[in-house]
Amino acid sequence: MAELKQVILMRTDLQMGKGKMIAQGAHASVQAVLESNKKLLLNWKRGGMKKVALKVNSQEELEELIEKALQDDLTALTIRDAGKTQVESGTMTCGAIGPAPEEKINKICGHLQLM
Repeated sequence: MAELKQVILMRTDLQMGKGKMIAQGAHASVQAVLESNKKLLLNWKRGGMKKVALKVNSQEELEELIEKALQDDLTALTIRDAGKTQVESGTMTCGAIGPAPEEKINKICGHLQLM
């Protein structure tokens, strides 16, 4: 079986604090897990649940990457904030792709920098 991973795509243009970014990334990771294939999840768990946090520069870039992942039949989603702390309600803060085969994710996100 191919190595599996999940990526969290975090918008850097919003200037969120570290705690806010961690909370938003956790929302994205958990939601993607809840929407994923159960057999795939079991294999991902057995493999150590690899996750990588990557930088995106804008909402537009985030949306493009998520769309590419969806076109490749990967679990992919975005998170919108409730607006109670650092950003306005409805702001798209981050996204997640996977868990999925690492090679498929790398074709979409391999050019991005680590957080």
